[in-house]
Amino acid sequence: MKLDPFYLIVDSADWIDRLVPVGVKLVQLRMKNLPEHRLRDEILRAKATCAAQGCQLVVNDYWQIAIEEGCDFVHLGQEDLADADVAAIRAAGMKLGLSTHDDAELDTALAAEPDYIALGPVWPTILKKMKWAPQGAEKLREWKTRIAPIPLVAIGGLNPDRLPAVFENGADSAAVVTDITLNADPEGRARAWIEHTARWR
Repeated sequence: MKLDPFYLIVDSADWIDRLVPVGVKLVQLRMKNLPEHRLRDEILRAKATCAAQGCQLVVNDYWQIAIEEGCDFVHLGQEDLADADVAAIRAAGMKLGLSTHDDAELDTALAAEPDYIALGPVWPTILKKMKWAPQGAEKLREWKTRIAPIPLVAIGGLNPDRLPAVFENGADSAAVVTDITLNADPEGRARAWIEHTARWR
């Protein structure tokens, strides 16, 4: 499969309503600590917006709700993968993306035969505390050699200036969160990312 080179990650359907219409083609809805009815509402809103805008929606973590609501893509971290029913995800026809941070996690991810693998953090990130040191862009090349032809997503500390290092080292998609959501003009910043990734599209 082919991923759009610009992979937006946000924590609410409100962000999806704001940013997807500027031209985003790949977005992950990553929510934490919400009651199930709120999660379901957010996923349904996001799904409707993405369908209307021709954008691929990836649901983070909540694979059971994603299956029940007819979503077609889910992303799991390693802890979530350990508890997930991968066979049920596949039986539902869903695609699967997985996070990795070290060699052991990569082996675990490859055993699940995912549709893409994410490596992070490539650079220091303010999104969440990590027990892993920044991997560096060179690690992307190593990971891509090991997983090809599975697509590779780079995440952690990315900004437009770092995109050449991301793609020249073999990543297929650049995932971004705070560079857009903490920007004074998120819509304008998203448009800039779309422009900066155009040559890899």
